Amino acid sequence: MNILRRFFHRTPQTLSSITAYELWAQSYPAEAHNILMQIEQENMLAIMPSLEDKVVLDLACGTGRYGKIAQNQKARQVIGVDNSFAMLERRAIPQGIQATSEAIPLPDESIDVVLCGLALGHLPKIRPSLSEISRILRPEGIALITDFHPYQFLSGARRTFQAGSKNYAVEHYVHHISDYFSEGQLVNLHITDLREPLFQEKSPVVLVVRYEKDTGD
Repeated sequence: MNILRRFFHRTPQTLSSITAYELWAQSYPAEAHNILMQIEQENMLAIMPSLEDKVVLDLACGTGRYGKIAQNQKARQVIGVDNSFAMLERRAIPQGIQATSEAIPLPDESIDVVLCGLALGHLPKIRPSLSEISRILRPEGIALITDFHPYQFLSGARRTFQAGSKNYAVEHYVHHISDYFSEGQLVNLHITDLREPLFQEKSPVVLVVRYEKDTGD
């Protein structure tokens, strides 16, 4: 799988995220299974709060990679939400709900920590998802969000996968750091940490953002 490949000759067919994950689910383990995800997860864990006794949402959970981590850290409850039924069928966590990040079917202020890995880049706009994350977070709750770095996409890199004998790219929309700052502020989320880890010490591959929900005081 060529996660950071640049296609100078022939770009594979780009699929909608729902179609892509329908195909990808059959070979998608609940672990960091490529270099991009390994770099992303290492940096996510570095700024992750203690999840012990917390109610944790693995948003756009896929097969439940971060939900599994939350369970191992003794979270009180772990909920997975994803819009792909195919991915949820293969999830490694007990509780899964089919829904989008733009309409999360959970009560207001019901979640302590939201973990959302490499998903918001599939959406043209991030504010609806950030608004929902803010709504379900308790005051001073934490959200950790990662995204494919805009530098990579604008330089020609794509997130790709193989299904059968074919390679595909997954749809992606560029969201800059400034977007995460400004759109977060509009929904009472402020950034308390942000990382741009490098691949082979050369170029940033992911954005790793830690938000805290404002108390409103």
